[in-house]
Amino acid sequence: MARLLYSALYTLLLPLFVFRLLVRSLKASAYRQRLIERFGIQQKTLGRPIWIHAVSVGETIAISPLVERLLDQGESVLFTTTTPTGAAQVKQRFGGRVEHRYLPWDLPIFFTLFFGAHSPKLLLIVETEIWPNLLTATSSRKIPIVLANARLSEKSFKGYKRFSGLTKDTLNSISLLLAQHESDAERFKSLGMPEDRLLVSGSIKFDIDLPEDQIQIGKAWKAAFDRKVLVAASTHKGEDKILLDAWSVIPQDQRPVLILVPRHPERFDSVYQLAKGYSDFVSKRSLSTADRNIDIWIGDSLGEMFAYYSAADLAFVGGSFSGTGGHNPLEPAALGLPIVMGPSDYNFRSIISTLKSEGALVQVQCEQELAEQIRVLLGNDNHAMSQAGINVVEKNRGALERLYEQVKKLI
Repeated sequence: MARLLYSALYTLLLPLFVFRLLVRSLKASAYRQRLIERFGIQQKTLGRPIWIHAVSVGETIAISPLVERLLDQGESVLFTTTTPTGAAQVKQRFGGRVEHRYLPWDLPIFFTLFFGAHSPKLLLIVETEIWPNLLTATSSRKIPIVLANARLSEKSFKGYKRFSGLTKDTLNSISLLLAQHESDAERFKSLGMPEDRLLVSGSIKFDIDLPEDQIQIGKAWKAAFDRKVLVAASTHKGEDKILLDAWSVIPQDQRPVLILVPRHPERFDSVYQLAKGYSDFVSKRSLSTADRNIDIWIGDSLGEMFAYYSAADLAFVGGSFSGTGGHNPLEPAALGLPIVMGPSDYNFRSIISTLKSEGALVQVQCEQELAEQIRVLLGNDNHAMSQAGINVVEKNRGALERLYEQVKKLI
């Protein structure tokens, strides 16, 4: 009954979801491309692929090493994402070696159509995508479901608990849930996840595959800039101005090149226009390569985050001043970059806490602290801080191997 009510409500809201997608497509046309796939009408795949679902860019990057291993073992892979940026990441990393589709909206009829086109042998979902009809439709077809790298913040836990009956039934569709931490596992158990199908395996995001080609590109950019570089990665609306204001108060002779990389492609142009109010020497990746005369460089490309990080001396990780819980700081940590973040951290609280306690990351509470820390960190020898980040990543590797072993058992 709970799922029927959920489906009825979802059906009523579906026009709003479509409208929102079309509105977003006014700034980023990719949102309206292949729209029919979101209704479950998709080109058929051959055989019985392993189905991987990752919402967007971060999840796609995290699961990519596992996908490579599966491809090396001769498995075929169907990869679904929710966002066009995730789709672009899949295309860049795998090309035609995997089949990409958009995940349908969460209604039974759409998954009936979806499974008419695909016959996966297993569904692996990256992180916490608990969609009732997706999981029920998959489980009813006797397809094993693995929820990998699962995390559940206290905030999300309270949200799911309001619909405890629906949440419990949905979780019982899952064959195996691999939680990042014991605290995540306890929350899932409290929501009704059977304990005998629940493991704590750590975070696969520590198993970072460093792309040497991007690292070399970034080093070449850094040499071309010929001075200190601050990268502000995955920034949200409002954070670009915060970084620009902090950058602008640094004395001219100490001021670094600022690389701004907005989280969402539809904001590339607006951030570029904003930056032009702070300097006469503003450019962007699509207009020019790195140059010693550039003050502010907008990273308006996809799939090059490791290159941007490799060009920098200091990293600010976005989402941490916008109230959106922060983004993953492990990529700059793996590259040995000192890291600064704002107060919002619920998406990666455990990882941020670990990096802080080991001396690899500084967390600030306000814009004034941010400006001061940027100035101090760029003026310091940060060798110990850099090594601390590398050590944290290396010490916590292994979750991907544990996940691979569990997937092998199920297929």
